[in-house]
Amino acid sequence: MSKRIVVTGIGVLTPIGHGLEAFWQGMMDGKSGAAPITYFDTTDFETKFACELKDFAVNDYLDRKTANRMDRYCQYAVVAAEMALKDAGFTPAQVPDDVSENCGVVFGSGIGGMTSYDIQFRNYMQRGPRGISPFFVPQMIPDMGAGMISIRNNLRGPNYATVSACSTSLHAMIDSYMILQQGLADMMVCGGAEAAITQMSIGGFNSAQALSKRNDDPATASRPYDTDRDGFVMGEGAGAFVLETLESAQKRGAKIYAEVAGVGMTGDAHHITAPHPEGEGALRSMRMAAKSAGIQPTDIDYINAHGTSTPLGDAAEIGAIIKFLGDHASKVNVSSTKSMIGHLLGAAGAVESVACILALQNQIVPPTINVFNQDPVIDMNITPNKPQARSISYVLNNGFGFGGHNATIIFKNV
Repeated sequence: MSKRIVVTGIGVLTPIGHGLEAFWQGMMDGKSGAAPITYFDTTDFETKFACELKDFAVNDYLDRKTANRMDRYCQYAVVAAEMALKDAGFTPAQVPDDVSENCGVVFGSGIGGMTSYDIQFRNYMQRGPRGISPFFVPQMIPDMGAGMISIRNNLRGPNYATVSACSTSLHAMIDSYMILQQGLADMMVCGGAEAAITQMSIGGFNSAQALSKRNDDPATASRPYDTDRDGFVMGEGAGAFVLETLESAQKRGAKIYAEVAGVGMTGDAHHITAPHPEGEGALRSMRMAAKSAGIQPTDIDYINAHGTSTPLGDAAEIGAIIKFLGDHASKVNVSSTKSMIGHLLGAAGAVESVACILALQNQIVPPTINVFNQDPVIDMNITPNKPQARSISYVLNNGFGFGGHNATIIFKNV
């Protein structure tokens, strides 16, 4: 018999709020996290704004020596994961041996330590090889978030990172789900973190013509489904979960947020950056997730779409969603929370899964903000500009990445 897998702890750091309450309130207020970049001089850059992680003081969570040996993405990963462990009823750094032996970590980052890469490359250019920090490699590699979460919290089960661009953290959650299903662990810490608001990242995405250049009005720059959308807005942050078997959760009397009902994963086999124009891979991923959950498309109430605010991506995904839902499409709410928090790349799926679970908990769909003129090809209720209360039993979350990676998770109330 298939094991039931549930969510018992959540940690989240976003550009519109840290922690569940602040993040939810930010979404309900339709708050935009976009503002001029403060991390570096943007004079020579086409895009001069992003969704930075505001009001985050790392030394409120980590001692200075520890924090200084981590890239920002790793700091975010550790902090969010330890928030999730605490939420699940464990004292971070003191998880008991009888639990830690069967608790693993799958935690990803799409890009990894870009801040460290930028700093150390400049050190090399100025001072040669001797200018490179001995911590450069462990700061840069994208698996160190998973490693540090494990080391700090004595988590001795399966431990690794996923890297699949913007579907990274959904793949981390799906892998954790499958590990639990296979009985290789009783509990998993999973999710993703990203801190890619750097010179090289912003410059690179500008060269690829992927970012919005609405420098005169950053707060409205992320416009999924609007006729005037002109690219995504870079975001940063982290989302983390404690997943465990229902048996484990009930045995220890844990609170349960939601159940992971089903999962799907496919590949487009189409293009290195562009989605399949008809959303073929996305459609198969959603169908696979519904089959995995043992439900029909008609059971879905809300879809948190990938919805990046790019002309091609938004239309392809909505087309796939309409094919997936059929006649039920008119009865489903869709929204893109990227309109508020920006695109968190490898952390996007995890943070947006938090939004999905909070929607289930509160029976309210977060909005897609900045919809001024809805694109006529986007023929669905995209929950424009304001939250909408409705009955929600099943919620579906999509995440797609460069390279043609597609991932889908369905959550349900327990």
